[in-house]
Amino acid sequence: MGCISKHYLNDYTILGVWKIEEDLDMLQGMVEMDAEDKKKYKGFASTSRKLEFLSVRALLAELLGKEARIVYNNNNKPFLKDGSRFISISHSHNLTAILLSTNERVGIDLEYMSTNIGHIAFKFINRREKITKDPENRKYHLYLHWCAKEALYKICDKEGISIRKDITIQPFEVRESGEIKGKVKNKKIDESFDLFFTRYDNYSIVWTKKSYDKV
Repeated sequence: MGCISKHYLNDYTILGVWKIEEDLDMLQGMVEMDAEDKKKYKGFASTSRKLEFLSVRALLAELLGKEARIVYNNNNKPFLKDGSRFISISHSHNLTAILLSTNERVGIDLEYMSTNIGHIAFKFINRREKITKDPENRKYHLYLHWCAKEALYKICDKEGISIRKDITIQPFEVRESGEIKGKVKNKKIDESFDLFFTRYDNYSIVWTKKSYDKV
């Protein structure tokens, strides 16, 4: 299916989503890999990991053109090789998302809601946070919390952040789409963020953006 969403959030920030329905040969025909990309691609043993790798680059080509290149630092955080934009990437099951901005820090996370996430909620939900008791919405609510915290972890780009202790999501209404308030606080950072969420089929998607000078 390819790119299913290409949404300009403002004049300088764009969100793209790709649904993987292509095989490896088809995706390879959509991208141009340099020597570094080819080496990384050949290092993946599983087909699913190769599909993910190619879908990210196919989506990036759709958003910026085939000349755009992704590189990674020592912590495996992605950057654009030309440094022209901030970038955040997420992938789960058959969906890939990229958030790009010329002057806003960005963070995005999406998850395919397959498992009973309630069994591991204690690992990322803290005592200040509230989760609905409605059985029809509880699973989705927990996934939104998880995605929101992952998005905040990515945008902060700081080591030593505890997903459970240092990131708090304020109560919000569970809907198909909406807004969330979140805060990251520890000895090195004390910052609040606006986040946005939506549901696509059985996926939860949360993203956040913030002007670089608002630190």
